[in-house]
Amino acid sequence: MLEFELFDFLHDECKKIREEVFVKEQGFLQEFDSFDDEAIHLLVRYNSQSIATARAYKEDDTKYHIGRVAVLKSYRMQGIGAKMLKAFEKELSLRGAKEIILGSQIKAKEFYEKNGYLESGDIYFDEGCPHILMKKSINL
Repeated sequence: MLEFELFDFLHDECKKIREEVFVKEQGFLQEFDSFDDEAIHLLVRYNSQSIATARAYKEDDTKYHIGRVAVLKSYRMQGIGAKMLKAFEKELSLRGAKEIILGSQIKAKEFYEKNGYLESGDIYFDEGCPHILMKKSINL
């Protein structure tokens, strides 16, 4: 059974998952930043094992930015990412969000499109990796 837990700080388990996915697996060097201090961090557990994380921070009164969406490799392709997005969208809606934006790696764009996000803007590069801004209006 999946369990979702929110933190107003970068929990050690969230940090470990991001290090595994973004630093070790994908080679990003600038994984942690000042947004971690103001973000809401979501931790997903399966049978008490920490398996996924994401963060969100407020852009303005009705817009949040979701990022650092990471699922450990052995748990991918099981719908966990979609469930995590839905849980986060519900929480952010309760906090007043009407729109969510995110910077998707191009290779993950189709995943976000399947979850209702639309391209918004041109491709940009973050540490040499192509990304695209995506948006979703939420009215939950």
